Amino acid sequence: MPANPHQPRVVAVVVAYNRRDLLAEVLAALAEQTAPLARVVVVDNASTDGSADVARAAGGIVDLVELDRNTGGAGGFAAGMAVAVQSHEPDWLWLMDDDTVPTPTALVELLSAVAGSGAVVAGSRVEWFDGTEHPMNTPRRKPLVRAAERRAAEAHGAMPIRSTSFVSMLVRADVVREVGLPIADYFIWNDDFEYSTRALRGRRGVHVPASVVVHKTRVLGSTDADPGARFYYEVRNKLWMFRRSRSLAPWEKALYGGSSVLRWLRTGIRSHDRATLADGWRRGWRDGTRFRPRPNAAALAGLGRASEAVEAVEAS
Repeated sequence: MPANPHQPRVVAVVVAYNRRDLLAEVLAALAEQTAPLARVVVVDNASTDGSADVARAAGGIVDLVELDRNTGGAGGFAAGMAVAVQSHEPDWLWLMDDDTVPTPTALVELLSAVAGSGAVVAGSRVEWFDGTEHPMNTPRRKPLVRAAERRAAEAHGAMPIRSTSFVSMLVRADVVREVGLPIADYFIWNDDFEYSTRALRGRRGVHVPASVVVHKTRVLGSTDADPGARFYYEVRNKLWMFRRSRSLAPWEKALYGGSSVLRWLRTGIRSHDRATLADGWRRGWRDGTRFRPRPNAAALAGLGRASEAVEAVEAS
């Protein structure tokens, strides 16, 4: 429990999959935050490397949710957020992957920024090992932002945003109850883009450079680096988002849709395996236009209390 009764109650949600050593580092960093956490919900996505044992060893602050199948980042965050909201009465949820290591003041800087700016979502500066800003997790600036909103953000050293990443996203719990959970069927890729824009439609969000986390990916690269077979998820999920989601206004879909086409072209030009990309594009286009994501209650069925929490949050 936070020592200060006026401190917002923050519950972290960490999605883990087969990175036990990094998970241990993340949990240690969460324990060292200058703004104490109420709980840490760790979702183990059917890891086979003992990640669940690492979470158990972290002590009573951790609520371990063990899933018997890999639901991807999207399903993991949906399950973890649902358990956090249903079981731990948070004011805020702090979301991150198991390779996201926050610096000691990362959370307190996020809380300071949202307290004065009216924001309901905040994201950290994401760096790589060498201190370089990670291009994979660059937030999107909010277009056509009003002067009052910009001044409120800048007064706290922040920037108004339209989207941010699950690599350190702070989101207000009542907004989660209002807009629902991430879409589990996205599995990986663009789940945070869809969710953050959904949470931020008609609301304020900020990027907080003073809040720093280290994203310990194997290489430093952006999302248009050669993705191989995962390009399927990029194409399918963007089509699902632009065709099915209400997270963006029509003019925003045109803006970000055009940007996505340019990104796909850059990806193809830079790729060393264009045949794999072409196959991913064809399958992604087929599934993105012919099908739609299932409701979370169906996609996350059969997972015990995680399924029950998902149904309860989305029913509310």
